[in-house]
Amino acid sequence: MANIHPSAIVDPSARIAEGAEIGPFSIIHGNVTIGAGTKLHSSVVIGEWTDIGENNEIFPGAVIGVAPQDLRYSGERAYTRLGNRNVIREYVTIHRASDAEGVTSIGDDNLLMAYTHVAHNCFLGNQIVIANSVGIAGHVEIEDQAVLGGMCGLHQFVRIGKLAMLGGMAQIRQDIPPYAMVDGQPARVFGMNIRGMQRRGIDKDSRQALKACYRLILQSGLNLTQAINSIKANVEQTDEVQHLTRFLESPSKMGVCIREPDHRREKRQKTRPLTVQIEAANC
Repeated sequence: MANIHPSAIVDPSARIAEGAEIGPFSIIHGNVTIGAGTKLHSSVVIGEWTDIGENNEIFPGAVIGVAPQDLRYSGERAYTRLGNRNVIREYVTIHRASDAEGVTSIGDDNLLMAYTHVAHNCFLGNQIVIANSVGIAGHVEIEDQAVLGGMCGLHQFVRIGKLAMLGGMAQIRQDIPPYAMVDGQPARVFGMNIRGMQRRGIDKDSRQALKACYRLILQSGLNLTQAINSIKANVEQTDEVQHLTRFLESPSKMGVCIREPDHRREKRQKTRPLTVQIEAANC
C-alpha cells in the first residue's frame, strides 16, 4: 500500500500506486495519478488532472498541476504530466495547460531546482537541469539535456535546443539553437557547449562538424536560410548536424537567436581589413 501521512488530504478519486509516499500536510486533488516509488515530502500540492510517473521526488512546498496564470483560462479540463525519476525541489510551481484538453508535459530524469516556475502548455524533454528561480513562460519547449542557469527568464513560445546552456540571469527572447552557449540581456550566442557535448558522448568529428555549422551561422555574413543551405552542402551530415538544421528550419514565431555579442563581432570586423592588408603585402 501507499504510505500516506495521516495529516495529508487525498481526494478519494486519486490513484496512488503501491510504494508511493505522501508526506504530512500535502494535498492531492481529484483525478490525480501518482506512480510507484514517487515520494512527496511535506506540504506538496497536486492539482486535479495531474499524472505523475514513477520514482519522482517532490520536495516541500512544490505546487504541481494547479490552474494556470492565464486570464483566458476559465476552468476547462486540462492536464499536467510528469514522467519518471524527476527531482522537483522546494517551491517549484508547474501549471496545467490553459486550453481545453491541453497538456503541460515534463519528461524523465529532470532536475528542477528551488523556486523554478513552469507555466502552462510547456513541453520539457529529458535530462534537463534547471537552476534556482528560473521563470519559464507559457508554450515554451525545451529539448533534452539543456542546462538553464539560475534566474534566467524565458519568453513565451521560445524553444531551447538540445544540450544548449543558458547563463545565469539570461534573458531569452528567441529560440536558442541546439548545442549553443548563450548569455546576456538579451541573450547572445557566445559559442558551443563543448564540455556538455563531451560529457554526453558526442564524438570529436561531430563536434568539429557542429563548429563548422556555427561559423557559417554566426560569422559568414549569410542570412539564416543561406547558412542552412551551406551547412547542407558543405558540412558532414552527422546526426547532430541534422538535428541542428531541423531545429533552425522550424523556428517559433519568436525567431532564432543567431547573433554574437557585439564586442566579438566588432573585434572580428576590425581584424579582417588588417588580414587583407597583410595578405596583399605578402603578394
